[in-house]
Amino acid sequence: MESVRGLASEKAAVIFTKSSCCICHSVKSLFYELGASPAIHEIDRYSNGRDMESALRQLGCNPSFPAVFIGGKYVGSSKDIISLHVDGSLKQMLKDARAIWF
Repeated sequence: MESVRGLASEKAAVIFTKSSCCICHSVKSLFYELGASPAIHEIDRYSNGRDMESALRQLGCNPSFPAVFIGGKYVGSSKDIISLHVDGSLKQMLKDARAIWF
């Protein structure tokens, strides 16, 4: 679990995904469109990916993917991110975490 916590705070915005997840791709694209350059961890590419998925669940990530962290804090999955984007608060969260500057 410590490795997941460490990865989650390595950049202002971090997204844990699976390479075959189309919803994960959409969330990554949204961050790029907003001007963020998040750290992306496709856990199916890690040898300890199942352990990482279990650690994410223990941190409250359910569903596990995508698991989005901003400023080192778990923000939510796709549903949460889309809701934050629609109400305008996602961009401000990214600014506050210094993931974007405009």
